[in-house]
Amino acid sequence: MRWQTGTMLETSVRLLRLLSLLQSRPEWPGPELAERLGVTTRTVRNDIERLRILGYRIHSTTGTAGGYRLGAGAALPPLILDDEEAVAVAVSLRAAASGTVAGIEETSLRALAKLQQMLPSRLRHRIDALGAATVSVAGRGPTVEAATLTAVAAAIRDREQLRFDYEGHDGTVGLRRAEPHRLVYTGRRWYLLAWDTGREDWRTFRADRIRLRTPNGPRFTPRQPPDDAATHVVRGVGAAAWPYQARVRLHAPPERLAEVLPPTAGLLHEDGVLETGGESLHNLAAFLGTLGVPFTVLDPPELRELLHSLAERYAGA
Repeated sequence: MRWQTGTMLETSVRLLRLLSLLQSRPEWPGPELAERLGVTTRTVRNDIERLRILGYRIHSTTGTAGGYRLGAGAALPPLILDDEEAVAVAVSLRAAASGTVAGIEETSLRALAKLQQMLPSRLRHRIDALGAATVSVAGRGPTVEAATLTAVAAAIRDREQLRFDYEGHDGTVGLRRAEPHRLVYTGRRWYLLAWDTGREDWRTFRADRIRLRTPNGPRFTPRQPPDDAATHVVRGVGAAAWPYQARVRLHAPPERLAEVLPPTAGLLHEDGVLETGGESLHNLAAFLGTLGVPFTVLDPPELRELLHSLAERYAGA
């Protein structure tokens, strides 16, 4: 009986090691797995069958180049994470619990509680210390229903037109038909970049203002936007959407600009030119003053005149 118990324990430990290896990279040759585990290739085949019985879907190929690949199953099997992976997942779940996707806060906290319950004390202490020492000052944008994001993402994947009611800046709601291209997250808001079939142009939609209709429209052949999705959205929400627009050259290293410019400030070119916008010229002047870097206004001339006037006023103060 003691011999059988020892053999079962050895097999269980080996199965966990095998599972960890299979999860660490896409595919493993059988001989390499055998060498890593210190067993024969026949034992590896037997262990693979044991994992399949436990519910893991493992694909195998035969021949000299044959090997094993862990596939997706009908249910989520237990995962084996190393220390850094476990910490990364825990931090991400904590961030998701206070993020901008509605409906996943409680789910994220439940998943985090399960993970922390299984973590060794050294990792729990690291995660707790990070949570206690961190204060977020990021502005929280409007929340978006998780179901909306997943439905839009599925339509992008399946190349299906979307039909949705959209609330504009003026509060009016209208029916839109669009070919979805990409979802873009700026740090405060979610946006959908899509080809508006009614206006026959690319449009940027705030995801929190979208109310999807079902079913989706017909399938479509994807179009290529004039810029990459992130650039197009940032240009739209950072400049073109504002009544007053400006082009400003910022005289600072890229790493400094990355620190002071929020994602929604506008489109920053490689030469340091920022395309931005605001509700008024005074708002633009105030925004540029808060950056703390030297700058030159390229357009519009009215902004330069306002800055000269403000400079004289400040100098007299």
